[in-house]
Amino acid sequence: MPSWDDELIHEYRQSRRGLSKMKSKLNPKNPMDTKDLEHINSMIGDMTEAIDWLETGKDPKVFRGVHVNAVYHVRSYENMDLIPDIERELREDNNINKKHLFMTSKEKMILSEILSSFSNRERRCYLLHVSHKKSFAEIANELGVSRSTVQTHITRAKNKVRQRFQEVG
Repeated sequence: MPSWDDELIHEYRQSRRGLSKMKSKLNPKNPMDTKDLEHINSMIGDMTEAIDWLETGKDPKVFRGVHVNAVYHVRSYENMDLIPDIERELREDNNINKKHLFMTSKEKMILSEILSSFSNRERRCYLLHVSHKKSFAEIANELGVSRSTVQTHITRAKNKVRQRFQEVG
């Protein structure tokens, strides 16, 4: 007796064959059929992916823990308040209030690469600790995690920073 997943795979394969037959009846040179062809091709691709997933038990678009479309994902900073207002700090410090901050484009690129290499949690913990001078306990309380979790995230982030500077230097 076949299991539910075997039955589902069989149904998907039958539906995919039906879509392929529909596709073969359409004329790719006919402008009226081109939209239908796009939709049918998309449906065939989705069904093939679902069949692969059901057969293997793994997402077919994930290779070595990375999704094939991850290259298109752009990391953004979820909360810009985590990045300190350096200008305010300069105004408060009488010794350097006339000094302007300047980062070369290479330094900006390196900073961006470093921050984007962090997970969201690593980035939040690291910025709260390093730039806002918060203790592990304060960060843990703010994020609702344990102190050791915060320490782990900050250690990982610092290791990534250290590694990046070794590559540059």
